[in-house]
Amino acid sequence: MSKSRFTGGRAIGLVVFDCDGVLVDSEPIANRVLAGTLTAAGYPVTAAECERRFTGRTYRDVVEMVEAERLAPLPPGFGQEVQERTISLFATELRPIAGIAEIARAVPVPKCVASSSSPRWIRTALETTELLRLFEPHLFSAAMVAEGKPAPDLFLHAAREMGVEPLDCLVIEDSVAGIAAARAAGMRVLGFAGGGHAGAADYVARLEREGAEAVFRDAAALGTAVGGILN
Repeated sequence: MSKSRFTGGRAIGLVVFDCDGVLVDSEPIANRVLAGTLTAAGYPVTAAECERRFTGRTYRDVVEMVEAERLAPLPPGFGQEVQERTISLFATELRPIAGIAEIARAVPVPKCVASSSSPRWIRTALETTELLRLFEPHLFSAAMVAEGKPAPDLFLHAAREMGVEPLDCLVIEDSVAGIAAARAAGMRVLGFAGGGHAGAADYVARLEREGAEAVFRDAAALGTAVGGILN
């Protein structure tokens, strides 16, 4: 756990959970599929490189970044292909983050999900891991806004839909892009580095540098922090 940077004062009225890497341990699956599909398309890259560069971003952003570098378009439907391949693996490989359901159940204020993934991806991931009932119908996707993370659009959209001021929101995020988005939205944000993709020695430092109030390697510590903020 990193030292908290928070110094003051409003009551939290909404807890916003990212999905991939916070609620479900999907990032290792997604990065493996993304790396394989990009490599097959003529852009050699490893899953570890995908984790560092693309975690938290929409597939639209990934495509734009890669195409700008290779000066050539990726195959039509690239993002859809990656999504279909990844979702097909959820049934056999996807697991919830250990302890996250208990944290969600204990939240005494409204809560929602705000993810860079598509609505179908989010719903499938939460259904597969039996977490959907804890959040439905409050599921917000970057597909609902003009710009995905690190822009603040998605978090601001979620706050508006939930009827809570941004300053009264607490975000739980696992990615640099997500931390940046929450900060840009004026929300408090805790970092989580307990997913299968977050094992790099500098992972916690990355989230701290982006402005996370505190960063946690395990759900028990995260849950204690969330409870301390809300109660």
